[in-house]
Amino acid sequence: MIQKDFANRVVTMLKDDARVIGLAAAGSWITNEIDAFSDLDLVLITHDVVAGNKTEMLAYAQQFGKLLNAFTGEHVGEPRLLICLYDDPLLHVDIKFLTLPEFHPRVENPVVLLEKDHQLTNIISNTTAVWPYPDYQWLEDRFWTWVHYCATKLGRGEYFEVMDGLSFLRARVLAPLLQIRSGQQPRGMRRLENNLPPADLDLLMATVPQYKPLSLLEALRRSIDLYRILREALFTDGITLRSVVEKRSMEYLEEVGAHL
Repeated sequence: MIQKDFANRVVTMLKDDARVIGLAAAGSWITNEIDAFSDLDLVLITHDVVAGNKTEMLAYAQQFGKLLNAFTGEHVGEPRLLICLYDDPLLHVDIKFLTLPEFHPRVENPVVLLEKDHQLTNIISNTTAVWPYPDYQWLEDRFWTWVHYCATKLGRGEYFEVMDGLSFLRARVLAPLLQIRSGQQPRGMRRLENNLPPADLDLLMATVPQYKPLSLLEALRRSIDLYRILREALFTDGITLRSVVEKRSMEYLEEVGAHL
C-alpha cells in the first residue's frame, strides 16, 4: 500500500528528530480499511507548538516527499491540520500538528507509528477517546427551521439552494441518526454505501432529488418522513419536540408545494 510505504518513510525521517515526540496514524488505518483510494491521516506530536506557523508546518511536509500542494484546514474547522497532495506516488496526506497535551482529548485512538519513552502509548492507555455524537435536542431545535428555509428557496425557484439544503440535512442529521440506529458511530457520509443496512440506504437515497421542482419537493418530504422515523426510534422523553414550529413549517411547505 502506498499509504503505508509513505508512513514508513516519514517514520525513518523523524526518528532522530529531537523536536518530535511521536507520530501516529488515524482514519482508515485504525480500522484496517485502507484501500487504493484512501487518504493518509497522520498526527505529528512535537515538543513545541508547530500549528499556526504555516512556514514550519510546510517545512515538515516538504521533507516527507514531493509536495505538490498544501494548505491549512480552517475550512473544516481544524487550523492545526495541513492538507497535502504529494506526487510520485500521487497521494493525499493530512498531517495534524499537536503538542503532547493536545494529544489527550481525541475522538479515537490512533495507531502509534513512532514514539519516545512510550509517551503516546501511556496517554492512550490512561485516557479515553470520546467519539462525538449528535445532540438530539440541538437537532430538534433547528430541523424545522431548516425545513422552512428549504421551502422558501423552493418557492422562489432557487433549486440549487434547495439541493444544498437537502445535502446538509442528509449529512448533519439523517446519515448520523441512521448510523446510530444501526449501532455504528456517526461518521456523516463516510462509507454509507457499504455500512448501512440496504433498507436504510434506500430510505436515504429517496432524499436525493433531481433538478426538478416536484422532485425537490418529494425529496424534502422524504427527508422529513425519515427524520420523524429516526426521532421516534432514538429520542428520549427528555427531548423537547418543537411541535409548533413543526406544524407551521409543514403548513408552509404544503402551501409552496401547491403552487409548483
